[in-house]
Amino acid sequence: MSNRVSALSPPGRWYTEITRTQWLVLLGTTMGWALDGFAGSLYTLVLGPAMTELLPHSDIAADTGSIGLYGGLTVALFLFGWGTGGILFGILADHFGRVRVLSAGIVTYAVFTALAALADTWWQLGVFRFIAGLGSGVEAPVGAALVAEAWRNRYRARASGVMMSGYAMGFFIAALAYNLLGGHGWRPMMGIAVIPALLVYFIRRHVPEPPEIRDTIAARRERKARGDRTAEDRFVLRRLLTRPLLKHTLVGTALATGSLIAFWSVSTWYPQVIRQAAASADLSPGVANSRVAVASMLFNAGGVLGYATWGLLADAIGRRKAFAASFAVSGASVVFLFPLPHGYTTFLLVIPVAGFGLYGALSGILVYGPELFPPSVRATGMALYNGIGRYITAAGPLVAGVVAASWFGGDLGLATTCVVAVGMLGAAALFFAPETRGAPLPTDPVPATPVSADDTPTAHRDRDAVPTAEETG
Repeated sequence: MSNRVSALSPPGRWYTEITRTQWLVLLGTTMGWALDGFAGSLYTLVLGPAMTELLPHSDIAADTGSIGLYGGLTVALFLFGWGTGGILFGILADHFGRVRVLSAGIVTYAVFTALAALADTWWQLGVFRFIAGLGSGVEAPVGAALVAEAWRNRYRARASGVMMSGYAMGFFIAALAYNLLGGHGWRPMMGIAVIPALLVYFIRRHVPEPPEIRDTIAARRERKARGDRTAEDRFVLRRLLTRPLLKHTLVGTALATGSLIAFWSVSTWYPQVIRQAAASADLSPGVANSRVAVASMLFNAGGVLGYATWGLLADAIGRRKAFAASFAVSGASVVFLFPLPHGYTTFLLVIPVAGFGLYGALSGILVYGPELFPPSVRATGMALYNGIGRYITAAGPLVAGVVAASWFGGDLGLATTCVVAVGMLGAAALFFAPETRGAPLPTDPVPATPVSADDTPTAHRDRDAVPTAEETG
């Protein structure tokens, strides 16, 4: 009841409702997500030059089709690692706490992104990207759970949106760095990706573990010491893949998959689309790189706005309608921009709109996620549906590269549009998604009761049940 009052009580001065701890949690997670985006974006910006240099070392011609195929494969390996790492780190975060696991993930993705600068062949680069992906997968689900559990007031969705905007900020900073330093080659650009590792000191010193997950872990340990076993002690993946939480896992997976396919297909290949147009106009590589950097900054400027405002929009019109708006803006802008010939000026005008919609949907899946699961499975739940989404998404950039080479004569714009159209089918999940606007975060039952011999998913339905706005009044 107190959570309900906290979430919906009439406002005073907004800043009086926010504690120093909440600000520190938001700052640490936003910085972590921004530097994750920074490291990830650096790779998409140097993908073309990196493949051009490395493919001949494997006796592969560095033509447009090969760059699309093998470049897409390295992105697929990164996304596969991201999905795997997210699930593994999510399980650890639900059992050992958020902060330590978040710190370990940041160090992993920062160090192995930087080590990619040492690659001599495309497959070595792919290995480094896979391991970097393992660490990168931790930030979104664990950071989102951390923010949601710290901001248990009416600003929760907005705080989560601000945290998510950090990713686009990181892409923006990477574009600026590429514009200033890209002339030195792709290897130095990858090397500077080690910077996020420095953030771990701040997180370990200043970001506390939320009391909710501390209490959940302590209760689990006490039950284990007594020899008791409850519904909440079943393996987290089993709980997430059986009723009643299965429905929420499937809804999250569909929304995440659609959003991620669209985002990664566009963000991976629009730099190459620009380079193709520049080459057709006989422009120098230096001019092409400058155009990529400018377009990237605008794409991510729109993304910052889309990320940061999704929580506001969702609080105003509801989670489901906010998702629908993001999917509509994404689809319309991609269909207008990519399959049709446009001048560079038109591209610059529309690419921020695409960024607004695509990043907005990504913000939504992690603003919405904490509202679907209780704390004992919250990080794993978000990691699982994001991980499954990323496994499926891993094929998106690769398929776009293959389709471009096989069906469209190397036209990545047409191929990207086709892949994004498939991703938009994820919006169908909105018909089954619960509306959680105004509802408190789900909680684990207290006190827990021992599991009876009849330990079936149905027997524990009420104990895992997730309250919706309708159920909580």
